[in-house]
Amino acid sequence: MLAILLPILAVTIGLIIALIFKPAVNNGVKLLLSFSGAFLLSVLIFEFLPEVYGDAPENIGVFVMAGLLLQILLEFTSKGAEHGHVHHSDEKTFPWLLFLSLCVHAIVEGFPLSQHQSLLYGVVIHKIPIAIILTAFFFNSALSKSKSIVLLTIFALMTPLGSYIHSHISYLQNYSQYVSAFVVGVLLHVSTTILFESSKNHQFNASKLAVIGLGILIAYFL
Repeated sequence: MLAILLPILAVTIGLIIALIFKPAVNNGVKLLLSFSGAFLLSVLIFEFLPEVYGDAPENIGVFVMAGLLLQILLEFTSKGAEHGHVHHSDEKTFPWLLFLSLCVHAIVEGFPLSQHQSLLYGVVIHKIPIAIILTAFFFNSALSKSKSIVLLTIFALMTPLGSYIHSHISYLQNYSQYVSAFVVGVLLHVSTTILFESSKNHQFNASKLAVIGLGILIAYFL
């Protein structure tokens, strides 16, 4: 149930923050992105990767790389929206490929969440700043507010949909270790990109280092 409710709650929180504070991609959101990237990466390294590679077949790394490659392909159309690279646009044509890529990413990251609570927390924390940025993008586009809310609702449901699909399709459950490895690849790319591309000129400052350290520390003791 948490795998269904928490991702929806994360998007809702991001929506509320964006509506109340109307943030652009400012320092606060960038720091939140850095924290979420550090937390998500730490969960992958501390818990998820050892589990995936424990008693793993020799070809498990192929699925990790396949997930990473899928994320790279998705970013050709999403333009990096999964890690905060969404730019406000006044174009009349809505970027449906961007939205579709985000939805595919959200479905994939939802696959293992019903079985991995720590990873669930990492994805939820990651979704809050993305939802803030996406809300600001929608509301500054040519879309009406009602259509923007509908799209955000669809986006919020994608990760729970991934959890539901994984829980109800026996084929995916039979190959859960491969599915998990695939998701590791997707999330590794996203989390590392957040850490190394969310600052201007790829530079680290004291605030960013502090939130990254905090994200790692919380993930370790979770």
